[in-house]
Amino acid sequence: MKAEFPLNSLGLTHAFMAQHIRLGDVCIDATAGKGRDTLFLCRLVGDEGRVLALDIQPDAVAQTTALLTAEGCVDRATVVQDCHSRLARYADPATVAGIMFNFGWLPGGDHTTFSHADTSIAAIAAGLDLLKAGGVMTLCIYHGRENGTAERDAILAYLPTIDPRRYTVIRGDFTNRTGDVPIPVFIIKE
Repeated sequence: MKAEFPLNSLGLTHAFMAQHIRLGDVCIDATAGKGRDTLFLCRLVGDEGRVLALDIQPDAVAQTTALLTAEGCVDRATVVQDCHSRLARYADPATVAGIMFNFGWLPGGDHTTFSHADTSIAAIAAGLDLLKAGGVMTLCIYHGRENGTAERDAILAYLPTIDPRRYTVIRGDFTNRTGDVPIPVFIIKE
């Protein structure tokens, strides 16, 4: 039987989201990039749902908007140029069903512009408060290249500090793959 989702970090985070997000939900793509996760979330929430997509790069906002328009999903989303650390400006606490993050750089974009530990950790913390009971968050931590390992190390050090009475945090590693393999993280709010 062929897997519905690729067996990589992004595929695993998509499979996780597909198991938890329902029609009519509110979701956030906190790092829109080329808009693929935004489109994925738009399809999961359907016509009655809403997706907020944020990215600090104007090119990412333009690419995301163009993809959503081409795929007929632009009415389900709001795409904003802003830092992911300010996502709490756009949603109320305990109202969001799912939040996706891809930390690192825009594929095919300017590799000198990438996420940083200080804003990424602030974004995760803000996102945790936005999640409703049973809400989920995924992180794909891309590391290496220009941004090195500092952000990865800071995020991985932050994760154990998340309140275990309120959240379950699961980290995945691809033990038999080499190189700077992205690290998937799954968070569930109790």
